[in-house]
Amino acid sequence: MTKHVQTMVPTVVFDLDGTLAETAPDLIATLNVILDREGLPGIGYDEARDLIGAGARALIERGLRLSEREFPAARLDRMFHAYLEHYAENICEKTTLFPGVLDSLDGLAARGYKLAVCTNKMEAHSLLLLDKLGIAERFSAICGRDTFPWFKPDPRHLTMTVERAGGAPALCLLVGDSKTDVDTARNAGVPSVGVPFGYTDVPMTELRPDRLIGHFDALVEAVEELLPVRA
Repeated sequence: MTKHVQTMVPTVVFDLDGTLAETAPDLIATLNVILDREGLPGIGYDEARDLIGAGARALIERGLRLSEREFPAARLDRMFHAYLEHYAENICEKTTLFPGVLDSLDGLAARGYKLAVCTNKMEAHSLLLLDKLGIAERFSAICGRDTFPWFKPDPRHLTMTVERAGGAPALCLLVGDSKTDVDTARNAGVPSVGVPFGYTDVPMTELRPDRLIGHFDALVEAVEELLPVRA
């Protein structure tokens, strides 16, 4: 087992879907492929976008509920695995980084922060997508839903991600777009920065993160206020 040496350098941890990247187009396209295979109608983009945020299996289940259909667990399992396979093959057809992400990552790194990703997306998909987006190497750790026995909002998903990045769990914050992210940070006793443009069934303004930013241009300042680097 690799031993990760902790440092006292603060770590900024990011959610992925709806935070770093607009992944909805490819997630929804795959959902509609799977529904079509089952003889079910596709879901429009705007309606389907509201279903994202709790992982691929939940996305399928929510899509089926819209069609007023219930499938047995074994069939859902087959759909889920088919979804993962198709999505991996088409993971970055229309996905893009949100405006300002690259400059924010550069600004944080220049100021001495460690960077990591903690997402409920599967780890292999997360690594593949961030590599295709050209930013995987910027992160000291990229941890997905299946990396550890726990996943968000369990705080151990966050704290173990920070440890894998070589940081100290007490010196981190989480940047995210959903209640899951805000709850994870609160459960871990660390600050959160919320973005309002991602995937959430509760508006970020109602979730009351420690800082709410409307654009990544404001991220570095928010991080420096909440989690300053100490010389």
